[in-house]
Amino acid sequence: MESIFMAFKQGGWFMYFILGFALLGLGIIIERMIVIMFKNRVDSVGFVNQIVEYIQSDNIDSALRLCDRSKAALPQIIRTGLEQTDLGLQEVQNSIELKAMSVIPKLEKRTGYLSMTANVATLTGLLGTIWGLITSFQAVAFADVSQKASLLSSGISMAMNTTAFGLIVAIPCMMAFAFLHERTNDLIDDINENVARIFKFLERKLKKQNEPQTNNWKK
Repeated sequence: MESIFMAFKQGGWFMYFILGFALLGLGIIIERMIVIMFKNRVDSVGFVNQIVEYIQSDNIDSALRLCDRSKAALPQIIRTGLEQTDLGLQEVQNSIELKAMSVIPKLEKRTGYLSMTANVATLTGLLGTIWGLITSFQAVAFADVSQKASLLSSGISMAMNTTAFGLIVAIPCMMAFAFLHERTNDLIDDINENVARIFKFLERKLKKQNEPQTNNWKK
């Protein structure tokens, strides 16, 4: 622990910027993990099967209550569509599309900042490296003989430590970005697939309800 503290101190003021990026990246990772892995965690197969069963039995109120049990994206989108069943299939489709446009982007929110954080942390480390090398060259060129060794050592320490700490921050951020990006895409694909499945059952149900009215009108 003491060696890490000494390395941080030797890295100079660049290390505080890198530390800030590390805290920013950690905050984004934790927040996105909570949103993707917990808040939107739904047994989609069981949920969809239950909703389909309620639709087939013409029990929309129970389907709405089932959607109210979760704040996840899938139940929110389905609930919006179910609320419009009395207004026709086109209104159901429009409401689902509008709700999806407002909910799905929230699943992708801030994930891209992880990639940016990794890149900026790396670049900040490289900037610290260049600054440290400049300090070292100045020590060789202009400093007194008695101070050259100390300034040269200080500049090289800054150069090496800032690069190392920049990479230490960047690598986990890039790995977390790849993981969260993949999980988010999987979640969005799952939502789209299940919304389409439920919409098809709603479409069949509404068409069947309208068939007797059409036949009676012809008679």
